Amino acid sequence: MMGKLKERIQAFVNNRWLVFVAAIWIQSCAGIGYVFGSLSPVIKRSLNYNQRQLSKLGVAKDLGDSVGFLAGSLSEILPLWGALLVGALQNLIGYGWVWLIVTGRAPVLPLWAMCILIFVGNNGETYFNTAALVSCVQNFPKSRGPVVGILKGFAGLSGAILTQIYTMINFPDQAALIFMVAVGPAMVVVALMFIIRPVGGHRQVRPSDGLSFTFIYSVCLLLAAYLMGVMLLEDLVDVSHTLIIIFTVILFLLLVAPVVIPVKLSFSDEPKDLAVEEVLLPKPEQQEAGKSEQDEVIFSEVEDEKPKEVDLLPASERHKRIAQLQAKLCQAAAEGAVRVKRRRGPHRGEDFTLMQALIKADLWLIFFSLLLASGSGLTVIDNLGQMSQSLGYDNTHIFVSMISIWNFLGRVGGGYFSEIIVRDYAYPRPIAMAVSQLVMAVGHVFFAMGWPGAMYIGTLLIGLGYGAHWAIVPAAASELFGLKKFGALYNFLTLANPAGSLIFSGVIASSIYDREAEKQAHQHLIPPQISGSIFSGMFAVDEPLKCEGSICFFLTSMIMSGFCIIAGVLSLILVYRTKTVYANIYGKSRT
Repeated sequence: MMGKLKERIQAFVNNRWLVFVAAIWIQSCAGIGYVFGSLSPVIKRSLNYNQRQLSKLGVAKDLGDSVGFLAGSLSEILPLWGALLVGALQNLIGYGWVWLIVTGRAPVLPLWAMCILIFVGNNGETYFNTAALVSCVQNFPKSRGPVVGILKGFAGLSGAILTQIYTMINFPDQAALIFMVAVGPAMVVVALMFIIRPVGGHRQVRPSDGLSFTFIYSVCLLLAAYLMGVMLLEDLVDVSHTLIIIFTVILFLLLVAPVVIPVKLSFSDEPKDLAVEEVLLPKPEQQEAGKSEQDEVIFSEVEDEKPKEVDLLPASERHKRIAQLQAKLCQAAAEGAVRVKRRRGPHRGEDFTLMQALIKADLWLIFFSLLLASGSGLTVIDNLGQMSQSLGYDNTHIFVSMISIWNFLGRVGGGYFSEIIVRDYAYPRPIAMAVSQLVMAVGHVFFAMGWPGAMYIGTLLIGLGYGAHWAIVPAAASELFGLKKFGALYNFLTLANPAGSLIFSGVIASSIYDREAEKQAHQHLIPPQISGSIFSGMFAVDEPLKCEGSICFFLTSMIMSGFCIIAGVLSLILVYRTKTVYANIYGKSRT
């Protein structure tokens, strides 16, 4: 009896669903960058910063969130728990020091030093993301879209979760939110770091996996709806503290719910022989022993020699025509009639190193499309507090939490619907990216116009569109460039985020905001020494300049809308270029 129990506990510890659930919990508190919209007014007031100085902190936060080369490299050298520990320490030191400064417990540092602290604190998130994605994509090789979407979704939802916990604890001052951001994620990561690892998940496939994903999707939707309802209630009605505690306990129960999947799979009496092995693409070393190197070279030669119209044929006919062409090439090569070219590097869908991928146009199309679209979305997230204040809203927390929820649903929905596109239609996943970019373009127009209720609609569209990118891009990158160096490739693509934020938030948005604020200051007869030039915002003044009305972000939003349309065009070019790859990968599974 004890032996059987020990065996089941071991099966539970090594279950791929337990790794997935633990990764969900880490991601639930890992997206600390999304709370910056709530942190920024506290930092701005305590340190007497203007909008441009605050934007520099925002760019440092985005850089920390996205410069993941070290995280990608360490995840290949260290065990994943080691990488997670490094991330937890960075998070604790960076934000912990900022909290000491804001509360007056440590001396005030110059702006550049504050930027470094925000960078270090937020950079811990890249370790959490990398470890969670690398372990789960390897454990679920045939369900990349849903897995990436759910994991990135919970990272997006973490802003709303942390805000709700902060409301429950009822701290006397807003600076305590910074303390919670420093300590909370580090504690959760240290508690779960030994669970996050590859466990040979491709050998644990069961017929019940579809139901398990459905259950997690249901929890996701319920969690989003619940948080939205709770936040609206807390915003519109004066809710008692006891009720807030009850709301938060229910939130924790919803977060814990997915653990029933690995418990049921490990402790139920489901026959173990139902488990089958899944592999998305055969690796070269796993191909038949009888295949010579020349056969493999000839197979790649077929890609170059086949007529274009072959790709348009039905899957069964296409495979037949390719097999005939391969047979002819084999015969011709054996007779010396053709000379087969040597392969130069991997083809799309095979394992690339980062250096091999960097010379491919596909990677740069993804990168620049992501830069333009997600960079503009991140600018909205970073400036949401100021945007809502300029339109006359007092409670900025509601919009920060709402965009966190729409971001979450965008990620979960992006993973789900892009998976339907590739599984059922064998069509390129980036088409979903193009749709999300057009949705974002419309969202920016709503922000620009500042109509009554436009903040709510704009937050919805930008949140959904921005979130969808982070489910679609990692899955598409793993399909086009392989899983072997996925950590490095993913962290390279995330560099598009701070690059876009630097252009949109650090240069365009802050300059236009300060210029409009100065115009309004002159109209209200504020002395010229406070707002004499466009560069006056660079110097500390007694009262930071404030801009009011839709004019503050009108031009910025229209510029970003235009860039989202350009991003959509780049995504459509990528769709055209990768039709064959997706037809080859997913067309076979449909026949």
